[in-house]
Amino acid sequence: MQAEGRLVLQSSAPGRIRQDRNAQRAFSVITLLPVLLIVIVAIALVVRAWPITRAASVWDTLLGVVWKPEDGLFGFWPFITGTVWVTVVGVALSVPPCLLIAFYLSEYAHRATRSVAKPVLDLLAAIPPVVYGVWGLLAIVPFVQDLVAPLAKRWFSGISVLHVHQPTGFSILTGGIVLAVMIAPLIISVVYEILAAVPNDLRHASLAVGATRWQTIRNVVLPQVLTGIVAAIVLAASRALGETIAVLMVVGNVAKVPTSIFDAAYPLPALIANNYGDMMSIPLYDAALLGAALVLLFVILIFNVISTLVLQRMLRRKWA
Repeated sequence: MQAEGRLVLQSSAPGRIRQDRNAQRAFSVITLLPVLLIVIVAIALVVRAWPITRAASVWDTLLGVVWKPEDGLFGFWPFITGTVWVTVVGVALSVPPCLLIAFYLSEYAHRATRSVAKPVLDLLAAIPPVVYGVWGLLAIVPFVQDLVAPLAKRWFSGISVLHVHQPTGFSILTGGIVLAVMIAPLIISVVYEILAAVPNDLRHASLAVGATRWQTIRNVVLPQVLTGIVAAIVLAASRALGETIAVLMVVGNVAKVPTSIFDAAYPLPALIANNYGDMMSIPLYDAALLGAALVLLFVILIFNVISTLVLQRMLRRKWA
């Protein structure tokens, strides 16, 4: 019987090895599909945007500050800087309170509090962006125009990034506030899950030697999850870079290089959403908008590559 069993196993071994190799090839192909999709999208955008290079060089287009399609002037710099300004303000406003909330839910909150907070976070994450945009129009625009801007003009007029040129609520700050609220559930949820993955034995050991709960968080928990927190922030920033509807409703949509958070801006996603399909009779206008989509794609890719390199460096330092 044992000999017959060994014979069956030996006869079935080539088939099992073949199945394993076929499964490995299939998984490899499926894994490469997202990369292939990005390459296809990038190539399509390059081909469709290529005619814009006949009007000006790539660098003149990227660094140009004048956007007059009817005159053949397609400067992307105001839109690139507007995208960066709104994203930076949104992430800067969102990260500190979100980290505190995540640490509270993970380390201090009662189980009943967590059971209520998690569904609320899921609900906030599921709200359509247009609803956030309407909320920004009805609440944040008047708040910035009537309260924040006058206070900044009175107390912070000497700081360039806080200088108020025009008392309007449609500004980078308004768009940043709306973005901060939109990406907050994502940051809190991801950071909370990262904190939950830290073994409780580490916490108990720290508390057992007399450390306070805050000392345990600072000296034991935080070093374990620092790279994960950076990854959560990068993920939220990537979403903020591509946000369209909510931002274009409150940011002002003025094609000028902003110098203050109270200036209006015109992010690249808003440019594409507002104008694609309109004024296509203007020469090169279609190519210019697809060029803007290509620039946005590359900005997000570069941002994620840099963040990945930073994460890898932090991990090497951690395990060195």
